[in-house]
Amino acid sequence: MTTTAAGGTAVDTLLDPAFLEGVEQRGMLDVRALRRQAEQSEVDLSYTRRLLQGRLDIVRRELQRRAEHDGRSLVDLLPEILAEKGRGPAHGLGRHQTVQPSNPVALEQWVNSLAPGVDLSDVGELPDDQLETAARALAAGERGLSERRRGVQQVMDALAAELGRRYRDGEADVAQLLAAEGRH
Repeated sequence: MTTTAAGGTAVDTLLDPAFLEGVEQRGMLDVRALRRQAEQSEVDLSYTRRLLQGRLDIVRRELQRRAEHDGRSLVDLLPEILAEKGRGPAHGLGRHQTVQPSNPVALEQWVNSLAPGVDLSDVGELPDDQLETAARALAAGERGLSERRRGVQQVMDALAAELGRRYRDGEADVAQLLAAEGRH
């Protein structure tokens, strides 16, 4: 089974260099719509990454628990896992999000598709080889997702820079923009 890349065709579209071609000639409302499109994909990718990272943390901790012959149950370890103990600082860009994930069920299905045939609902019952396979698949999925997310963030930055340039250069009028958005 081949899993589509994180974010699917929506992100493929954003990452295509043609997406930003001619943005300088497009109308203000169009550029803002492109930025909203990129923002939605970034929110979806961020949400998906959080889901994926949670599963990966649990699988890795279960493998560590077994290797160390830790007598505690995985349930006992959840507060430690969820506290992100030992994880480095977040690499997000501190963006204020104004939208919610577009389809949380589909995003969760994508994460689940990374380790087909491995039911992560009871990792304590899975054999080591399945857990190790799941950990590798989730880690690879996270790397690919993070790379695509960085690309989407670069698109967002380019669009924000274009909007900022227009305001700075006097090509955009906030009052006109607000009036135009009020009509849509």
